[in-house]
Amino acid sequence: MRVIAGALKGRRLRTPTWEGLRPTSDKLRETLFNLLAPAMAGARVLDGYAGTGAVGIEAISRGAREVTFVEHDRRAQALIEKNLADCGIAEGYAIIGSTVLHAIETLRDGPAFDIVFLDPPYASDIHDVLQTVGAIVKEDGIVIVEHARRAQPPAVATGLKRTREVRSGDSSLSMYACQR
Repeated sequence: MRVIAGALKGRRLRTPTWEGLRPTSDKLRETLFNLLAPAMAGARVLDGYAGTGAVGIEAISRGAREVTFVEHDRRAQALIEKNLADCGIAEGYAIIGSTVLHAIETLRDGPAFDIVFLDPPYASDIHDVLQTVGAIVKEDGIVIVEHARRAQPPAVATGLKRTREVRSGDSSLSMYACQR
């Protein structure tokens, strides 16, 4: 796994040594960031279910101002910290060690995010997270959910409407716009 483009292009990222973590593939990350390119410069990004931190690190590499990584697994939190250090990233990020639902509650009173990326385990139910995540996204913000192609998240959630779906192999990216 590597950083695809930007200031950190080509940097290798560590991968998990345990089962149960499914990093977003290089190909799918490239597709994602090609779609997000116009919105990335200076953006506040939330990388939910961050795993290795690859999506958030890619965002930093491509000009995001600030990235918040949310990951409840302590092994994955340590992996994110190692990947950030290996890339020479010392500021402009935060790591929240909790579930995404709890993090959303904690972040409600802070500044809103331009981009929220959610990559839950494919077998999990994203419904509750989608019902609450709109509260931390700017009015013109974007929410992206990576999911198994065969398992569609809802087309509409509180304050969000799916505007696009991009398929790649067995995975899909569903993009949501805020509706306020």
